[in-house]
Amino acid sequence: MKQDIPEDGTLLPLMEEFYTIQGEGFNTGKAAYFIRLGGCDVGCHWCDVKESWDAEMHPLTASDVIVENADKFPGKAVVITGGEPLIYNLDYLTNKLKERGILTFIETSGAYPLSGNWDWICLSPKKFKAPRPDITPFAHELKVIVFNKSDFKWAEEYAAMVSPTCKLYLQPEWSKSKEITPLIIDYVMANPKWEISLQTHKFLNIP
Repeated sequence: MKQDIPEDGTLLPLMEEFYTIQGEGFNTGKAAYFIRLGGCDVGCHWCDVKESWDAEMHPLTASDVIVENADKFPGKAVVITGGEPLIYNLDYLTNKLKERGILTFIETSGAYPLSGNWDWICLSPKKFKAPRPDITPFAHELKVIVFNKSDFKWAEEYAAMVSPTCKLYLQPEWSKSKEITPLIIDYVMANPKWEISLQTHKFLNIP
């Protein structure tokens, strides 16, 4: 039976939620509560959470309950990820989090309209479904996953679309990191507007 997800965002398909250390990008090393929403049609073949793609597999959960759970932990920052979280209206959830003094971060491909009240927007564009041009100016961080050499040129195309203050990161795709990381090192040394992002949570063996 198909789930009836309300358009006001008061119920969301929750895959998992957990308290951990942010592992990648600008906020690496900071304590944060992760909220992973189910549902994604971007279809990255190297996605490490393909079980998040089908929203029907994940129970509709009251956003108020998600906020209560997040507020139990000392680190007052939430990362909303997926899946692709912007499939859903995130205004209600983020406003309720901010009422509790919780910072709101999002990891998104930018393929859907921007909703929510955000302290930090990490735009991670994917070739499989390009981000909307009306989202790129709002990104605080551009994080491009590098899978092969052609991704450097593609990354530069998006770097030209974000704001001048947006942080720029290149991150090796995990399964090809041995091959790709040396290329990223050379590229960043030659193009120092970029920085390197690593999936430190995988080195630390934390979620």
